[in-house]
Amino acid sequence: MNWNVRIGINPIGWMNDDLPELGGDTPLDTALREGAEIGYEGFELGNKFPKTGPALKAKLDEFGIACVSGWYSGMLAELPEGMSNGQLLDVEMANCVAHMEKLAYNGAKVVVYGECAGTVQGQINTPVGRRPRFANDAEWQGYAQRLNAFGEHIQKQYGITLAYHHHMGAYVESPEEVDRLMALTDPKHVGLLFDTGHAFFGGAGDPLVPLKKHLSRVVHVHCKDVRPAVIAQARNDGWSFLTSVLNGAFTVPGDGAIDFGGMLRTLKAGGYEGWLVVEAEQDPAVAPSYAYGKKGYETLRGIVDQINKGA
Repeated sequence: MNWNVRIGINPIGWMNDDLPELGGDTPLDTALREGAEIGYEGFELGNKFPKTGPALKAKLDEFGIACVSGWYSGMLAELPEGMSNGQLLDVEMANCVAHMEKLAYNGAKVVVYGECAGTVQGQINTPVGRRPRFANDAEWQGYAQRLNAFGEHIQKQYGITLAYHHHMGAYVESPEEVDRLMALTDPKHVGLLFDTGHAFFGGAGDPLVPLKKHLSRVVHVHCKDVRPAVIAQARNDGWSFLTSVLNGAFTVPGDGAIDFGGMLRTLKAGGYEGWLVVEAEQDPAVAPSYAYGKKGYETLRGIVDQINKGA
């Protein structure tokens, strides 16, 4: 029986929302046309995509591709003075309406939840080590409660599962922080977006270790490869996240050090069904979008085909 996964891609290899100088002049249609030609079944969203559900569907239908998901910038990690959990949740629930409606209209089953309160991921002059951290157990527990409530809300309201993206420069970056978040949140309402590249950069010597630990929580997967020497220099020299990207910390599957064969076999053994998304921030002037997109696709496609043959 074939493994029920689909291979998609994030447009970040063509155009980078955080670093517009990387592919900023590339038309959306170029990315969609080339991605479909390579063989990708769907795209995650970016800033150049249409903003409403019907317009987005019309654009994706032009190229015969699906809406995989889209990044949502959540702001639940910091409770402003004088505001209750309920009041902050009310604000978040109001802020998310347009995005969740767009995803739901286009059949997406998960939302990429990126915690952006206090994050330094978009600050090119701030070392990634200066990221925010929770000060005590009460802050962790309050955050988990808000995530649980928000995850439950979007499930009931939109039929969408929260896929929590552990991310460099944010509150939940290291393997230990992922462990703690998973322990404090409700599996029914908060899923894990497992990102191979951020797991490695965040401190997992072997990303298979945290993947196996939290396999039952994985609802979405970002497949990015890493260049360990660049990541080591980024840590040693105090680079920002964006400086690390510019210097080639990440690449597509098959072009770095991560064992994607082991990753994908582990996911299948754990019963994962969903999208495998190639998502590798690179400079397209250095790593041409089509060539690297094709390499990423062929790497994942080859492994999935081997798995389906029992190899």
